[in-house]
Amino acid sequence: MSNGTRPLVAVLSGAGISTDSGIPDYRGPNGLWRKDPEAEKLVTYAYYMADPAIRRRSWRMRQDGATLRAQPNAAHLAVAELERSGVPVRVITQNVDGLHQLAGMPDRKVFELHGTARAVECTGCRERSSMSEALERVAAGEEDPPCRVCGGILKSATVMFGERLDPEVLGSALTVAKACDVFIAVGTSLQVQPAASLAGTAAQHGARLIIVNAEPTPYDEHADELVREPIGTALPALLRQLGDETG
Repeated sequence: MSNGTRPLVAVLSGAGISTDSGIPDYRGPNGLWRKDPEAEKLVTYAYYMADPAIRRRSWRMRQDGATLRAQPNAAHLAVAELERSGVPVRVITQNVDGLHQLAGMPDRKVFELHGTARAVECTGCRERSSMSEALERVAAGEEDPPCRVCGGILKSATVMFGERLDPEVLGSALTVAKACDVFIAVGTSLQVQPAASLAGTAAQHGARLIIVNAEPTPYDEHADELVREPIGTALPALLRQLGDETG
């Protein structure tokens, strides 16, 4: 448990926390994968590396996508507000949109399990640069911009299908799950491993487990509290209550 007088709150966020910001859920009833099964190839490492046509389409998708234009919503802002109030908060996110940081969460307190869509990475030399700069090159006519350092293939700094999670980020997330007093899983189906197992780990280590999600999850039976209300109103109310309890 946390060493300080105030409990350590861990927030595991999934796609559901960002839908109010206009970012579609990939796996939901209206999700991208259901509407366009071919779209999954655009974020599959083997296809992306092998096929220039898929890379060109991926860059167009990034240009047209809602992620980089999105703004934090009430749920993201509530998490950052709790952290600012003095409660120790750590965010573990399955999202790549960077909205927790835009809302005011310090970067070092956010663990991005699936990377970030706000940066690009060279698959050769691992040089990182900003996504907005890469998209400017695409807009200027480079359909598949190569790395400016080594000429290698650039990709979004997200974890694609077929790539493994960063073991350091995952290790930090596991440490947080074991140490926290309250673990809130919000907007996640808790079906994608290893992220989902963090909820079970937290519960096993004595954390109060709260699940905020419209649909049932495999971890509901371990939860101390289930919230089925819309995230945009339910999470801010829940975090205000937590802040009052621990103030």
